[in-house]
Amino acid sequence: MSQQQRKAVALISGGLDSMLAARVIKDQGIHVEGINFFTGFCVEGHTHAIRQKDRLKQKRNNALWVAEQVGIKLHIIDVIEEYKDIVLNPVHGYGQNLNPCLDCKIFMVNKAQAWAWMEENQFDFIITGEVIGQRPKSQRKETMPIIARESGAEERLLRPLCAKNLPPTLPEREGWVNRDDLFDFHGRNRKPQMALAEKLGFSEYAQPAGGCCFLTDKTYSSKLADLWQSRGERNYEFDDIMLLKVGRHIRPKPHYKLIISREEGENHYLSGYRKEFISLESISCKGPLALLDGVPRDGDIKQAASIVARYGQGRDLTEVLVEVRMKDGSVDELRVKPLSSDEILSSWYV
Repeated sequence: MSQQQRKAVALISGGLDSMLAARVIKDQGIHVEGINFFTGFCVEGHTHAIRQKDRLKQKRNNALWVAEQVGIKLHIIDVIEEYKDIVLNPVHGYGQNLNPCLDCKIFMVNKAQAWAWMEENQFDFIITGEVIGQRPKSQRKETMPIIARESGAEERLLRPLCAKNLPPTLPEREGWVNRDDLFDFHGRNRKPQMALAEKLGFSEYAQPAGGCCFLTDKTYSSKLADLWQSRGERNYEFDDIMLLKVGRHIRPKPHYKLIISREEGENHYLSGYRKEFISLESISCKGPLALLDGVPRDGDIKQAASIVARYGQGRDLTEVLVEVRMKDGSVDELRVKPLSSDEILSSWYV
């Protein structure tokens, strides 16, 4: 009588570690399927897809690509709304920026183990690409048990790349996987992972040292904090977090800011929001499209037009004609003097 084939769900971020973890377990004869949670803060693809200067860069969903390389099915689940509470109210706090990494990992493991599909299809355990010491907030030896316990996965959570540095889990003790064929990676040095990738025949993978979440980025986190402060509440919609990834963000006054495109691709992207924001664009010479976020007061639109003119080809002219389009579609034209670089204060940049 043949032994029952065990099944594992792998959390796939699209990075090197999750790719290796899934492959290592699959090579032990386990049936592996991947799961990827879309939070809205994922780095990959968004800016490359928008910006004209990145048009030659490869555009792909790294999680799907990893699943293809490993040879497993991938389930992509939208958790944008559910994830808000993790970003806004992290029980374990933020990392260096606005990254709730420990709460995020607990959330994702919990979401995987509580997923009705996993139980219905009789999956036995969960695997992640975590490595002790790799991330200062979530991947420490003392946080590994917290993730397993608070997610509800308990001993059914296996980290193949650092398993030998942790107590044996249920899949190891039951002989579903061979602990001797797992690893003891630790720390931020990625050379062991890169060597394993070469051994397994992976010649291409996402940048090993790169994060996959905008919340780990200082500049992005500053923009999000500014958004919350300006609105007087800690909340966001999907369009908010997407627009924070695009253009220059300049706040001349507390009650309004400008999102100014940096090149043609961003111009095209921002034009899709004309009905939701006041938009400004120089028409007497080539220049950027800008969105005005907030409620302008007396003189604000003229000031905004002068700022927008500064970033176009008319920056050295004495006068530039700027089109101002209101949200209702009505249009006005303003002749303004572009502000000089000295007049645009460094404190305005978000």
